Amino acid sequence: MLLYFLDMFGTAVFAISGVLLAGKLRMDPFGVVVLAMVTAIGGGTIRDMALGATPVFWITSPEYLWMILATCALSLLLIRRPRRLPWYFLPVADAIGLAVFVAIGVDKALSYGASPMVAVIMGIITGCGGGIIRDVLAREIPMILRTEVYATACLAGGMIHTLALAANVDSVAASIAGMVTTLSIRLAAIRWHLSLPTFAIK
Repeated sequence: MLLYFLDMFGTAVFAISGVLLAGKLRMDPFGVVVLAMVTAIGGGTIRDMALGATPVFWITSPEYLWMILATCALSLLLIRRPRRLPWYFLPVADAIGLAVFVAIGVDKALSYGASPMVAVIMGIITGCGGGIIRDVLAREIPMILRTEVYATACLAGGMIHTLALAANVDSVAASIAGMVTTLSIRLAAIRWHLSLPTFAIK
């Protein structure tokens, strides 16, 4: 039940990031909803299609769509209020949602008989896929292709998750270990502005 609520929380946070980018680009309400939708459920959709999990999760669980629509409506109403959220609120909330999405992606891939390596990749796709689609639609370089530590945190969390399962750790404990790893690395990157070295040709 806790994982379900965290999943809904992550869905809302990812939707907000889509709304904020749509506002930055001065999109109409339809564009706002589109960016929110693809950000929140795009990664899980790609994962389910790759795994052959039909229908995809939000078709059988429409509460995800309602959560996104409600988030869009509240964001459009509140985002212009003069009071501002602390700068760290959205990055930290995004990190929590990212950690949960990666764990869910790994678990779902393994439940469909995927190998640990594929499960880690599915975890990364679940966490980052929506953001990639959002940034492509907005004609921006996706975050995971920049120097910021984002996909690396997903990779580490997914590996810890699968390694714990391989060591016969309880599935719940393995999921928590993976989520804590992803969240810790992502929060450290936010706090100390950690980044990966860049590749440049002079």
